[in-house]
Amino acid sequence: MDPHRTERVSEALREELDELISYELSDPRIGNVMITEVLLSPDKKQAKVRLHFGDQSDNGAETIAALEGARHFLRSQLSERLSIFRIPDLHFEADVSPGLNGRMDQLLKRVRRGRPRD
Repeated sequence: MDPHRTERVSEALREELDELISYELSDPRIGNVMITEVLLSPDKKQAKVRLHFGDQSDNGAETIAALEGARHFLRSQLSERLSIFRIPDLHFEADVSPGLNGRMDQLLKRVRRGRPRD
């Protein structure tokens, strides 16, 4: 399989899911959540959706349960919005990587290294 296609499909899924979760779902259990990445399996039948929770301290177990319940709605909306052959099964999980703050700090350090000091 073409790795560039896999990247394009996962990015399209991420963008559409982010919009659907932010604006289309009205479940009060879904808090401030952001999709960090979508990982597709090699056969493109399964997708792991990694989520970053803004201000929740319980790793968003309630939010993940709400999204698991809305999985079929999300898949049907994705099939209407995207023109891909197969919409993968969605599996939601918390993103336990160093986080966006760690990545943001790393990017800011790189920018500071490139600038002269005042």
